[in-house]
Amino acid sequence: MPNTELMPIGVFARRSGLTSSALRFYADSGLLPPAEVDPVSGYRYYSADQVARATALRQLREIAMPLAAVQAILDAGADEASRLLDEHVAKIVGDAAAALRKAAVIKSAFVDVPGLPIAALKGPVLADAVEQVLTATAHEPGMPVLAGLRIEVSDEAVALTATDRYRLSTRTLVPTQPPEHTWAGTVNGDDLRTAVAAIRRSTLVRLEAVPHGIWLRVAERDDRHCRLLSEGFPDHRLILASLGRVTTRATVSKGLLLRALEEHPGEGIALHVADHGVKVRSADDAYTGIPLPATVTGEPLQIWFELTTLYPAVSTAIGPDVMLELRGSDQPVTIRSADRGDLTTLAMPVKSDHTA
Repeated sequence: MPNTELMPIGVFARRSGLTSSALRFYADSGLLPPAEVDPVSGYRYYSADQVARATALRQLREIAMPLAAVQAILDAGADEASRLLDEHVAKIVGDAAAALRKAAVIKSAFVDVPGLPIAALKGPVLADAVEQVLTATAHEPGMPVLAGLRIEVSDEAVALTATDRYRLSTRTLVPTQPPEHTWAGTVNGDDLRTAVAAIRRSTLVRLEAVPHGIWLRVAERDDRHCRLLSEGFPDHRLILASLGRVTTRATVSKGLLLRALEEHPGEGIALHVADHGVKVRSADDAYTGIPLPATVTGEPLQIWFELTTLYPAVSTAIGPDVMLELRGSDQPVTIRSADRGDLTTLAMPVKSDHTA
């Protein structure tokens, strides 16, 4: 007879959240054998020590974990189990994103409407611009538009814009020929990231608008479909138009500034701009800062940023130098490529006490 401290399969099923039939299956597969089996009746009994393993097994199966992977996680140490779990979740997320993209392509085929040609751009140039501007996106619950890239096609140019509320990045591209139509839409940023490699390897990419999406037509490769976001994009033109007067300009080496930001010990960064140059300073007054040579015009100014806001804005600039246009310690800073003005990023400062 079994030990009186053991539980029959029905009681253990209630404790673990697994059905009796599932427990029999997991016992036969070797994942969760019972602590004891009555040799006469064949009844299965489980110990209290097995509840945690059974609960973890149930939870892993609830997120569609294959049996082999469940076995590996249950038998692994904490670090290895976490790694395997992260890999599984990443695969699920990737598969779901791929399914969404494929579903969008299928739905577009249901609509018997010819695509609208909107622009043709050089593939490598478009790929670089997409990657640069997408650094200003963010995935925020309830605000999916912040993860999108706004594409606006005028009679002469194609403008790409993105914002995460702390940065606003925009770049203007010259198409290979005048656009046939004006057009504007906000494109799913993740879809564009997936398409970047194919875009970069294509000499020419033709943009074609269809209901709920755009097609990126590439020669000698599979065309890429990107979904449109239905939410309204922030009025970035109003933001740009309402910027105050620039009071200070500083032109500094992009490489030296990035290196100073990388070597800076804290998350909060102060830029002290004066006649002698730009100094990257810390919140700690005892920290002397990193001086950088720069060409400065206008009023001396000290302004604070979070590293996660300033660094991407500088790193995506084009060319060896960047120009910082400052309007005050509490106003957005414009970060431009000193020799090419078609990529512009606004970076929001923070207060000196690091509050937004």
